[in-house]
Amino acid sequence: MSTGKEQLDVEDDFTPVEADDAEPVVEVAKTNLSKRRTIDNLLEERRLQKQLTDYDFDL
Repeated sequence: MSTGKEQLDVEDDFTPVEADDAEPVVEVAKTNLSKRRTIDNLLEERRLQKQLTDYDFDL
């Protein structure tokens, strides 16, 4: 437990990282899965539309 009276050591030689040197932020798997499902749904819709246009209604 901290009493609030303790002295904290702080480093004065901290150098911030430049934006160019920073690693790219990795997207969350949930976001990737959501994008994948959206793409799959669009492809499925396109496939079904093609089947409808190719279907011979004059049987």
